[in-house]
Amino acid sequence: MDKARRKVINAWCMYDWANSAFATTIMAALFPPFYRALVTESGLAENTATAYWGYTTSIALLMIAIIAPVLGAVADYTGGRKRYVAFFAGLGILSTAAFVFIGTDTWLLASILYIGGNLGFAGANIFYESLLPHIAQKDDIDQISTKGYALGYVGGGILLVINVLWFMNPAMFGMPDVAFALRASFFSVSVWWGLFSIPLFRRVPEPPAARETGPAINPIKAGFLRLAITFREITRYKQLLIFLIAFWIYNDGIGTIIKMATAYGDEIGLELTDMTIALIMTQFVGIPFSFLFGTLAKKLGTKRSILLALGVYTLISIGGYFMRTATHFYILAFVVGMVQGGSQALSRSLYGAMVPKHKTAEFFGFFSTSSKFAGIAGPLLFGVVSQIAGQSRLSIVSLIVFFIVGGLLLTRVDVEEGIRVAQTATA
Repeated sequence: MDKARRKVINAWCMYDWANSAFATTIMAALFPPFYRALVTESGLAENTATAYWGYTTSIALLMIAIIAPVLGAVADYTGGRKRYVAFFAGLGILSTAAFVFIGTDTWLLASILYIGGNLGFAGANIFYESLLPHIAQKDDIDQISTKGYALGYVGGGILLVINVLWFMNPAMFGMPDVAFALRASFFSVSVWWGLFSIPLFRRVPEPPAARETGPAINPIKAGFLRLAITFREITRYKQLLIFLIAFWIYNDGIGTIIKMATAYGDEIGLELTDMTIALIMTQFVGIPFSFLFGTLAKKLGTKRSILLALGVYTLISIGGYFMRTATHFYILAFVVGMVQGGSQALSRSLYGAMVPKHKTAEFFGFFSTSSKFAGIAGPLLFGVVSQIAGQSRLSIVSLIVFFIVGGLLLTRVDVEEGIRVAQTATA
């Protein structure tokens, strides 16, 4: 690999480093218990607070799921994927920075700002991930994707360690109290996200648009027209469609575990410090295992490696039902770290390998839509089961259905056929 291409790949991977701070500190570690505290302080029950967090997450995912395919089609038509990354990353960064204005009785404001942050996080990822097939070659797409996830673990993990130190001993860092330290942590995510996004915009080349746009063409209208065409064309990519449905289902379970873990742990009485330290462990366990899954894909194949991870996730869901102590949470966090980055990175690269290159933003819009619509069902189911049952243990074990059904569908995907069809369409 020449030096110039290595710089491009490293710059692309650094965006995973940048935005993973939102995924770790905001989505997974500190914000869910903070949000639950806001809800319970307003007089609502513990399980209701967990359910409200699930509903807030579902609303955020629904919004991006609705607009994702249109945005992807517009980006393919007009070009400018990096501009769309910048716009949505900016939305997420500004929303996250505004967390400092959340008061003790403003859980509704917290919901609105989190939805804005999540919309920016997910929206930017559509266009960021659509750049992957343009910088990768057939023999290294899995390795580049897993490298991005590994760097994401490092970047998100480093900032989370800093945030936890602030939270555990705010006076040492000149902060008046824990509440100030939490808000400082949220603000630091926005700074981190913005600062480490710069290499992507400076070094990663902008892929060409799929076609020229004349002055009389409205890009939004063109986006809707191309979206309609995509719905008709998707049947030409049978293996891609089967994979999308499988990914939709199993990624629902993965995403729900990520988003609901600390809210669930908080409900059953675990200390925030223990849960956060466990999530830091997840981040750093995920670094070598993300690379390991890239190597494993070469030996077992990408599909088999993902199926292995789904089997582990099934055991994690069952183990979550029996969780009682911080030690149990540490064990499950370690196991999640073993499979989380690898399963998602290989899913991204497997999809990218079966996508025609001239439709990457449009088809990655569908990819994102699949995951976001799927992501709606998981937290929603978690919240509903929690409210009906009066606690969330049945919610966590119910997630096994996503891994089993998604895995069964994945076994039906003919990867080689999917790649051949995509290459023919590109040619």
